[in-house]
Amino acid sequence: MKKIDIYILKKFIGSFLFILFLSSMLTVVVDVSEKIDDFLAPKGPTLHEVLFHYYLNLIPYINGMIFPLYALIAVVFFTSRLAANSEFIGMIGNGVNYYRLLVPYLIGAFIIASIHFTLNHYVLPISNQTRTAFENTYIWKHNYVGKSSHFHLSCSPYEEFYIQGFSRYDSSAVGLAWIQYDTLTGERTRVVKASKAKLISPPNRWRLRGIKKRKKRDSTSFLITNLAHQYFLDTTLCIDIEDLVQRDNSKDNMATPDLKAFIAKQKNKGAGGTTVYEVERFRRSADPFSIIILTIIGFSIASRKIRGGMAWHLVLGFSVCGVYIFIGKFSNTFSINGNLSPLIGTWITNIVFSVVALYMLRAAQK
Repeated sequence: MKKIDIYILKKFIGSFLFILFLSSMLTVVVDVSEKIDDFLAPKGPTLHEVLFHYYLNLIPYINGMIFPLYALIAVVFFTSRLAANSEFIGMIGNGVNYYRLLVPYLIGAFIIASIHFTLNHYVLPISNQTRTAFENTYIWKHNYVGKSSHFHLSCSPYEEFYIQGFSRYDSSAVGLAWIQYDTLTGERTRVVKASKAKLISPPNRWRLRGIKKRKKRDSTSFLITNLAHQYFLDTTLCIDIEDLVQRDNSKDNMATPDLKAFIAKQKNKGAGGTTVYEVERFRRSADPFSIIILTIIGFSIASRKIRGGMAWHLVLGFSVCGVYIFIGKFSNTFSINGNLSPLIGTWITNIVFSVVALYMLRAAQK
């Protein structure tokens, strides 16, 4: 690396860290003003829990979501100053190619993107476990997602379950049917119905009451058994509490390997509702890549010396970033609520703006 590369790289990283620090302070101030009533409630958290369980983990989580915006602001901020001081004119006038000046920007973007990638996939999910436990206890006490009735689950091609209704408040179910099939013929061999079922030991130890059994005795007859309601059966079913009850922020707590395993498990059981988790999985890789794209866009905007200087550069930068975020949220919504593939929904914004970034770089004043 040459001195000019080190000079620009220091400016980039320094501006990024400065913006990161200011944003962290602003995040805490705004969040405290919104949640002060929850913190001061009679059964609210202690000061230690607020500081070290919540904010110590909230700041990385919030910053991790808007790393690309920070990178864009940092690039526009210091590049605009370089352009205003005619430093770009001096560099190019001394024979430095315009595109060569982009190299330290890309190095800085790659460093930040690599850190962001590692945080998204492995570090933040561990940090989020403490944060979400705090939120679920003191702030968002009823942030459950998913349905509460008509569950259909499959543990294998030869065993399936149906639950008419489930209450998350006491972990009880009504109208449970446990159906088993012959592994060779695929015919039903055993059906166990329970009017009521209750989870007695997480994750999958259940107590069944009001039991009716129907077991195949031979090719033409069945053995039917009805048990009185006072009798119960304790058994292990391949129905985990996570199959029936999910918190809205549960996806934030899973490292990517765990997230992939959870998605595969839910699909094998036929439980459905995995689209949100798939969008989260692909988002963790798409966001770091967007840092590189927005860095190129910021460089193309701010490297030109214009009347109005940094103010207009920031306006243009924020406008581009606003459109970027809007399209990203729009496509993610289509993935979650429509038929758009989660992979396409999370990456289409990067694809579109990659073309925009290359066009802006080529059209930039040199």
